[in-house]
Amino acid sequence: MEKTIGHHTHGSLEERKRALLRDGEFYRSGVAHARAQIKHGARPEVIFHSALDHATWVLRTRADALLKPTGTSISVLAPYALTVLGFIRKRNLGKPALGVAAILGALGWYLQRKRAQQVAY
Repeated sequence: MEKTIGHHTHGSLEERKRALLRDGEFYRSGVAHARAQIKHGARPEVIFHSALDHATWVLRTRADALLKPTGTSISVLAPYALTVLGFIRKRNLGKPALGVAAILGALGWYLQRKRAQQVAY
């Protein structure tokens, strides 16, 4: 029956020495990799990119939560939205499109408020 110390078994001195050297090399490699990751993560463009990713994730999560009752999501609507935005850009309809969006937003807000008042009574 072989006794174990840590994860090494009692074997010849050479086998144990090779195992310790191998473990030391793995440890040094891990430390070097961790240091490289920290240096890379501290670069301003990486920090900015991470913050931008986090912000877009938060916005998408909130938008998906709002769209959940309708049974759709941002990933389903995005191709249609990009097509419409491309059409608006090609035809220089930016200002009229903003006006229509503002009117539809106000109409939606009014209808929601009216429905909430009817439910309250």
